[in-house]
Amino acid sequence: MKTLSRVYMWVVFALLYAPILVLVIFSFNRGGSLSSYTGFSFRWYGELFRDSVALQSLKNSLVLAISSSALATLIGTFAALGLDRMRNRYLKGAVNSVTNIPMMNPDIVTGVSMMLLFVAVGGILGLSDVLGRWTMLIAHTTFSLPYVILSVLPKFRQFDASLREAAMDLGCTPARAFFKVELPHLLPGVISGFIMGFTLSLDDFVISHFVSSPDFQTLPLYIYNQTAHNVKYSMYALCTLIIVTILALLLLVNFAGGIGDRTKRRKEATK
Repeated sequence: MKTLSRVYMWVVFALLYAPILVLVIFSFNRGGSLSSYTGFSFRWYGELFRDSVALQSLKNSLVLAISSSALATLIGTFAALGLDRMRNRYLKGAVNSVTNIPMMNPDIVTGVSMMLLFVAVGGILGLSDVLGRWTMLIAHTTFSLPYVILSVLPKFRQFDASLREAAMDLGCTPARAFFKVELPHLLPGVISGFIMGFTLSLDDFVISHFVSSPDFQTLPLYIYNQTAHNVKYSMYALCTLIIVTILALLLLVNFAGGIGDRTKRRKEATK
């Protein structure tokens, strides 16, 4: 049974990581072929940095992901605050349910509904070309919001309300008590929500496809448009760089977390 579980584990890991490994290996293939490996080369990395359209698409994706996740984090944190302060149990449950709808909706339904909304508003305002950068920002902020609320709301429930009351008894206004006492406790949830929103925005294709315009193209849209012809081998190089960056960030976070835990244990031991 133990051997079978190990075999199963290795099969799962192979299915998960073999495609990534193949992509990384062939990003260094001199010949640009998936049928044979003709030699190690950085040729496609050079091609990537000469591809101005790909680099602009990457820049658009990063700017959109950062701005939409920052907006979603700001709005979602205060939305979670409002939900936490609600006293009507039925109203609170109804708002919670409505908040979760974007997570349950298929992406294609969300994308089509947002496109129709933006086109209708553009028609009312007399705008002929309404889709583009700003509609993508609104759409990405919207579908990131429930994930931010879901990350922050449990932190409110874990917070000891007597600390807020004590701060106000000592002279803090409700706003000052929130920023000085509550927000530091909520910070892990806020950061988690921001990272979740950033990841979802960077990865999104379906919703972006419906609310985008040709003059503002994100990286997933750029790669999809290539599938009508042939995907450039420089895209393998770009994907490899993204994988390496994410791996480095994960290692850095784990390393920093390990140092923080060791420091905390040392402080507790010296007390």
